[in-house]
Amino acid sequence: MTLFQIVVLAVAGFAAGTVNAVAGGGTFITFAALVVSGLPTLDANATSAVALTPANLASVAAYRSEVRTYYREMIPFAIIGLIGGAAGALLLIGLGDSGFRPLVPWLLLVATLLFAFSNQIRAFVEPWSRGQRAGARIAAYGLMMVVAIYGGFFGAGTGIMMLAALAILESGNFHKANATKILVAFLIQIVSATLLIAGGLVHWPQALVTIAASAVGGYYGVTLARRVPEKIIRAAVVAVGAVLTVVFFVK
Repeated sequence: MTLFQIVVLAVAGFAAGTVNAVAGGGTFITFAALVVSGLPTLDANATSAVALTPANLASVAAYRSEVRTYYREMIPFAIIGLIGGAAGALLLIGLGDSGFRPLVPWLLLVATLLFAFSNQIRAFVEPWSRGQRAGARIAAYGLMMVVAIYGGFFGAGTGIMMLAALAILESGNFHKANATKILVAFLIQIVSATLLIAGGLVHWPQALVTIAASAVGGYYGVTLARRVPEKIIRAAVVAVGAVLTVVFFVK
């Protein structure tokens, strides 16, 4: 790696860790930086997924009390996460860079829209959570599986859709739902990262720089979260996602 690439990845990793600590969406930043540093889109996606996995472990640790309390109820979601994450990663590996590259702008577009309309998504599922109908629960489990597969394949925006599915099932228990989301997201990333590493898609020098920088950003992101409203950070994430979407569509 050149000095320029190291600086780009360090700045991107720090920014991604900070953004993830506040609102999510760090994948946008690390993915773009890894592409700029010269990696093919498939390798950049795989390296980004592996690089951000340790930060999610810290989030699971922060919610250890809820995980201990509700772990039995989290088991079905954990199984869905492991199966879906593996399926998404295997699909990604099977496509190869030539198959993945044309999908990138569409994936970025979907993720950007998820972040942009996250409040509307929550409002949409709220009436479902009150009824607790059998059909709603089946739809929620189905959505969780789709999100898990998507998470193993690309990842950006999975948390928003996972919370939407869990809102139907948990009836307003936000911390329980958020702890479940974080645990399942971590499991998706662990199984996905394992398969992507086995597939030889991860570039370790770039990954290690990003891991170190994102860890620092995640630590200081907590301080930022206390000072900057989430909606401002989320607006910045949407802006980054929109720019990247346009760039990849043009290219």
